[in-house]
Formats: sequence, structure tokens, C-alpha cells
Amino acid sequence: MILKPVPMPVGGIITMTMRELMRLLAWLSPSFPTGAYAYSHGLEWAVECGDILDEATLGGWLTDVLMHGSGRNDAILLRHAHRRADLVQLNDFAIAISASRERWAETLDQGTAFIVAAAAWSPPELPDRVAHPVAVGALAAQHGIDEDATTAAYLQAFVTNLISAAVRLVPLGQSTGLRVLAALEQVILAVAKETRTATLDDIGGCAFRADIAAMHHETQYTRLFRS
Repeated sequence: MILKPVPMPVGGIITMTMRELMRLLAWLSPSFPTGAYAYSHGLEWAVECGDILDEATLGGWLTDVLMHGSGRNDAILLRHAHRRADLVQLNDFAIAISASRERWAETLDQGTAFIVAAAAWSPPELPDRVAHPVAVGALAAQHGIDEDATTAAYLQAFVTNLISAAVRLVPLGQSTGLRVLAALEQVILAVAKETRTATLDDIGGCAFRADIAAMHHETQYTRLFRS
């Protein structure tokens, strides 16, 4: 069964088979065993120090991470993995740009768990320890799943996990978390569109407070999350 082509704000038409859609939904589902629920990406420190305390501050923080931080960088890495770049070299680069020890562990632990869990779908040959966006991009490419759809879905899953962490940490109500997720739809699509033509030279960012949060998290006295 072929899904009807739908115009997408990222700048084109995405056509997917029902099987491709099912695979993408499975791989980026919160229930896919990557251990994502254990990571807050530095949010735990941001909540403790008062940077994130309500709906508005959470939305602003996540917008910056998506547009100017690790969200955008991950989208670029995923796209280049999808285009079957030198995956070993690309993975080494993804590891090298990790802003802190915990960010390094976060991407490698999730990426490695992702490939192990995806064994039923015959993943491509990858390094023993692989960054999460590289793993997702490479697997999607092997199964012919659209690059734009994979990028947007990856960013959506990334943000959803962080919102879930914030709902527990602040705490916020589930309805508040869903309003933040809905408000970030256009940001996700904008990042997906902007990274389509990005090269590896375009990787970088200025979400310094988020990087500092990740660095401080490992020395927090009390922690619920691994990052």
C-alpha cells in the first residue's frame, strides 16, 4: 500500500509505503529500546538552577537546542549518514563534536542500543559504538525510507523525549508538555528544511547554556537522569 503523496513544508513531496512508515514509527517510538528515557540532555541541571521552570522557558530552551545546538547538528549528521557517506569517518566526527562526556555517552549508548534493537531489520555494517543520528540515518537509507521524513521524525522523537523529562522534572502537566510539542512543530520542520543543503562544515552552534548544562549535570549532587 502506498500512502498518498503529501506536500511538506520542508520543500517537497514525501511518498512512503505503509511498510516504510511502520518501520520509521517503530524505530523512533518511545518504546524502542534505546534507553532514551534515561537521558535529559542537561535539562535536569537547567531545571535545578531555574533556567527551565514553566511552559515558556521549556519551549524557549528546546527551540534553541533545535535551531542552534545539538538538534540541528544531529539532523546534519543523520542526513549525511542517509546519503551513505563514509560512515566510519562520519561516526568519528559525530563522536568528536560531543560537547561533554555525558553527551558523548548519550549519543553512543543510544546509537549502539538502536542498532542492536534493529537487528530484526538487518541494519548496515557500522562501528561497534555508533552515534545515534548516524545509526538512524544509515538504517533508514538501507530500507529506502525518505531522508526528509527520517530527519523530521528523528527531531520529533528527540524533542518528545526531552519534553517527557521536563514534565517529570519541573514538574509540568501532561497538557503543558503537549502544548510545547505542538508549538515546536514549525521549528522542527524549519530545522529539517534548513539542514537539507547543509554540509559537515555547517555543523556548529551557539546553544552554549545547553552545553554548559550538560557539563554541570555530571557533578549534580542528586540526579534522576544519566545526562
